[in-house]
Amino acid sequence: MSAQGTYELNKCYKEKKSMELSPRLYHWFVRPKFFTQLYINNLLQNSFDFRNKTILDFGCGIGSSSSIFDSNHYLGVDPDFHRVAYAKRLYPTYRFDVFDGKNLFLKQGSFDYIIMVAVLHHIPSDGVANYLTQLKRILKPFGQILVIEPCLAKNLRLSNSLMRFLDNGPYIRDSKGYIEIFKTNQFKTKIHKQYRRFFYHEIFFSAILN
Repeated sequence: MSAQGTYELNKCYKEKKSMELSPRLYHWFVRPKFFTQLYINNLLQNSFDFRNKTILDFGCGIGSSSSIFDSNHYLGVDPDFHRVAYAKRLYPTYRFDVFDGKNLFLKQGSFDYIIMVAVLHHIPSDGVANYLTQLKRILKPFGQILVIEPCLAKNLRLSNSLMRFLDNGPYIRDSKGYIEIFKTNQFKTKIHKQYRRFFYHEIFFSAILN
């Protein structure tokens, strides 16, 4: 990652931390279990078979999606110590670790699936590219990255403006923007669903190395 990209990524994390809710309030108001199951976990479970598969939950936050995976095959990582600590209390049989926001010191070829839920819109494009370089290394052959992100919608300026105003992620992209980053970094993508929850527009896609 360039020096400027590293600066922007670190700045983004600091701004996000200063604006975010506490882990407990985030759990109650942003990611209650019923909401997470309806709009996130059901999509993942209905689209992929995770039985006996190794899972990296990249940017796991408070571990909202961890329960749909086998605890013996799951690792959640996040740069926020407080959210990771809260995740460990909520899901004590699962493994969660803090990482420095830059490097993933994980074994090569160790994960079947890497889950990224509401992560990329907090990261500038060169930061995403840096992570993708690392994720290529730790994915198993034919492993996949599964992504769910808020997404700008065509011809819906009011909705887009509200989403940008209320979300503390400064890098919300349209579908082409997300896909292009992965394409540039040698991934082939498949869009599984684009949908709306309240005023938020979401995209769910998978990526596999070409």
